Amino acid sequence: QVHLVESGGGLVQAGDSLRLSCTASVRTFNNYYMGWFRQAPGGEREFVAAITWSGRTTRYADSIRDRFIISTDIARATVNLQMNSLKPEGTAVYYCAAARVPLSHAQTSYEWWGQGNQVPVAS
Repeated sequence: QVHLVESGGGLVQAGDSLRLSCTASVRTFNNYYMGWFRQAPGGEREFVAAITWSGRTTRYADSIRDRFIISTDIARATVNLQMNSLKPEGTAVYYCAAARVPLSHAQTSYEWWGQGNQVPVAS
């Protein structure tokens, strides 16, 4: 069982930056692969980014490429999502998730989910 705890959400202005963090409370966290998803109000949950625990390989959605950066901190068993130049359409609940499949963009690949973090982006 993988327990994921997220932190870092909150109201920001368009153009601001914000970092979300997700800590995995499992001894063998590096046996899993991590991803971030988001769900806008009234919308479907969509893939944002994924990473291997080594941090060497990443995958991004086209909509946020070059603005968001996913990274890992192995010592803290934490995966971070640095979000820059936020846009109002980025308003969503952001979720981290863990999978046994590397770098998947599909929700169904992820078996464990964090509680979600609200990120409203004001225009």
